[in-house]
Amino acid sequence: MTTKTEKKRLASLDALRGMDMFWILGGQSIFAALFVLTGWQGWKIFEAHTVHSAWHGFTFYDLIFPLFIFLSGVAMGLSPKRIDHLPFSERRGYYNKALKRLFLLSALGVLYNHGWGVGIPAALDEVRYASVLGRIAIAWFFCMLLVWHTSLRMLALIGGGVLVGYWVLLCFIPVPGGIAGDLSAKGSWNAWVDSIFLPGISYQNRPVDPEGVLSSLPAIVNAIAGVFAGRLIAQAQNVGQWHTVGRLFLFGLVSLGLGWLWDLHFPVNKELWTSSFVLVTVGWSAILLAAFYALVDVLNGQRFAYLFVIIGANSIIIYLASSLVNWAFVSRSVFGGVISGSPAQWQPFLSVVALLAVQLIVLHWMYKRKIFVSV
Repeated sequence: MTTKTEKKRLASLDALRGMDMFWILGGQSIFAALFVLTGWQGWKIFEAHTVHSAWHGFTFYDLIFPLFIFLSGVAMGLSPKRIDHLPFSERRGYYNKALKRLFLLSALGVLYNHGWGVGIPAALDEVRYASVLGRIAIAWFFCMLLVWHTSLRMLALIGGGVLVGYWVLLCFIPVPGGIAGDLSAKGSWNAWVDSIFLPGISYQNRPVDPEGVLSSLPAIVNAIAGVFAGRLIAQAQNVGQWHTVGRLFLFGLVSLGLGWLWDLHFPVNKELWTSSFVLVTVGWSAILLAAFYALVDVLNGQRFAYLFVIIGANSIIIYLASSLVNWAFVSRSVFGGVISGSPAQWQPFLSVVALLAVQLIVLHWMYKRKIFVSV
């Protein structure tokens, strides 16, 4: 992990990444608190989208993870570099850095998950190796290799091939001892592959780990789609910024439409990371990127997105801290007296605000000193 000063950052990318992280840091509780405060039933509709889908289906909370992967692809697409023409001696440095990032993020993912339970056991089979950061690392790593070694046309063909191949495997080829098209938690190809190739324990001892082995494959396509979105933004000086906003928005609408059309046969499912789920999440990711790019970069609205920008600028470190630091204890220590002295209906809302405030104060301090921690 390195700490460095960035000379120039795409503000909308940081802001959208920060908006994504905002819900993980405690923002997901705000709608329940607002319901207690106001009694308005409409907040229940929003609250329903702050939890993951039970199995098939989609909520906006399901978008948080794939959006982060998509944005990692956008960063690659802003300045892609082919290295396949270089001699191996010159490419080795790139490969070494990529491998270090892959293994470091995967290790930090185990750390975040507390994958060893309570304390570190001697038995390695008690560790949960699959993680959110691990999947981000895998998607970034393989997408980066493709960007280094293939053309954009080939990148698109590979991405499409992965989605179609994954669909064929899950829907038309039977699991050994099972039936074709079984998309249940226990009968899917994902469960079979995890039972053989995923070491350690799975999330909550489920048959399918939501960050398991097989479903990491289509997640790479979220990053690939991000590369194309990044290329569109990189070309904005030539085609115009508003034209770029329109292209991103259209890209998102087409992907959404294809995803929900595919859902009729291959259901949108986050835990299986189905091909339709990839297209739906890519669609929403592109639409959100278009909106943030327009508001933050085209209209120079950085001031209005400042809270999101400071989260996004240090997203990895604050994500780790959300697991390793007891922010709720810190917020109660600082603001507990104010909260407990407030009317009862205000206390849940003020608790959420306090939880976010202590994290934002740290992030503001880091941002003002141009401290950006990356892996």
